[in-house]
Amino acid sequence: MTPEDVLRDPGLTDAEKADVLCQMAYDAAEAAVALEEGMPGEESDLQRRISLALGQLDRGVDVEHTSPTKQHGGCLD
Repeated sequence: MTPEDVLRDPGLTDAEKADVLCQMAYDAAEAAVALEEGMPGEESDLQRRISLALGQLDRGVDVEHTSPTKQHGGCLD
Protein backbone atom coordinates (compact mmCIF):
# COMPACT_ATOMS: atom_id res chain seq x y z
CA MET A 1 0.00 0.00 0.00
CA THR A 2 1.34 3.41 -0.93
CA PRO A 3 0.76 6.71 0.89
CA GLU A 4 -1.51 7.71 -1.98
CA ASP A 5 -3.54 4.50 -1.55
CA VAL A 6 -4.00 5.32 2.13
CA LEU A 7 -5.33 8.79 1.29
CA ARG A 8 -7.82 7.35 -1.22
CA ASP A 9 -9.09 4.55 1.05
CA PRO A 10 -12.78 5.30 1.73
CA GLY A 11 -12.86 2.74 4.55
CA LEU A 12 -10.49 4.74 6.76
CA THR A 13 -11.20 7.89 8.75
CA ASP A 14 -8.69 10.73 8.55
CA ALA A 15 -7.38 9.74 12.00
CA GLU A 16 -6.89 6.14 10.88
CA LYS A 17 -5.18 7.32 7.70
CA ALA A 18 -2.83 9.47 9.77
CA ASP A 19 -2.03 6.52 12.05
CA VAL A 20 -1.23 4.29 9.06
CA LEU A 21 0.91 7.01 7.47
CA CYS A 22 2.78 7.63 10.73
CA GLN A 23 3.61 3.93 10.96
CA MET A 24 4.70 4.00 7.33
CA ALA A 25 6.91 7.02 8.11
CA TYR A 26 8.61 5.15 10.95
CA ASP A 27 9.11 2.05 8.79
CA ALA A 28 10.54 4.17 5.95
CA ALA A 29 12.92 5.85 8.40
CA GLU A 30 14.05 2.41 9.62
CA ALA A 31 14.76 1.37 6.02
CA ALA A 32 16.66 4.61 5.37
CA VAL A 33 18.81 4.05 8.46
CA ALA A 34 19.56 0.48 7.38
CA LEU A 35 20.56 1.71 3.92
CA GLU A 36 22.74 4.42 5.47
CA GLU A 37 24.45 1.79 7.61
CA GLY A 38 25.33 -0.35 4.60
CA MET A 39 22.43 -2.76 4.26
CA PRO A 40 21.50 -3.58 0.67
CA GLY A 41 18.62 -1.67 -0.85
CA GLU A 42 17.70 1.33 -2.93
CA GLU A 43 16.96 4.92 -2.01
CA SER A 44 13.40 6.02 -2.66
CA ASP A 45 11.18 9.04 -2.33
CA LEU A 46 8.81 7.21 0.02
CA GLN A 47 9.53 9.42 3.04
CA ARG A 48 8.78 12.54 1.00
CA ARG A 49 5.54 11.03 -0.31
CA ILE A 50 4.47 10.08 3.22
CA SER A 51 5.19 13.62 4.43
CA LEU A 52 3.13 15.07 1.59
CA ALA A 53 0.24 12.71 2.40
CA LEU A 54 0.37 13.65 6.08
CA GLY A 55 0.35 17.31 5.05
CA GLN A 56 -2.89 16.73 3.16
CA LEU A 57 -4.40 15.47 6.42
CA ASP A 58 -3.07 18.53 8.29
CA ARG A 59 -0.65 16.28 10.14
CA GLY A 60 3.08 16.25 9.96
CA VAL A 61 6.27 15.19 11.64
CA ASP A 62 7.12 16.77 14.98
CA VAL A 63 10.41 18.50 14.22
CA GLU A 64 10.35 20.44 17.51
CA HIS A 65 10.78 17.30 19.60
CA THR A 66 13.08 14.89 17.82
CA SER A 67 14.24 11.75 19.53
CA PRO A 68 17.90 10.82 19.88
CA THR A 69 17.48 7.93 17.44
CA LYS A 70 18.15 8.13 13.73
CA GLN A 71 14.41 7.82 13.09
CA HIS A 72 13.97 11.28 14.65
CA GLY A 73 10.60 12.53 15.81
CA GLY A 74 7.15 11.10 15.55
CA CYS A 75 4.00 12.40 13.99
CA LEU A 76 2.09 15.35 15.35
CA ASP A 77 -1.18 14.65 17.10
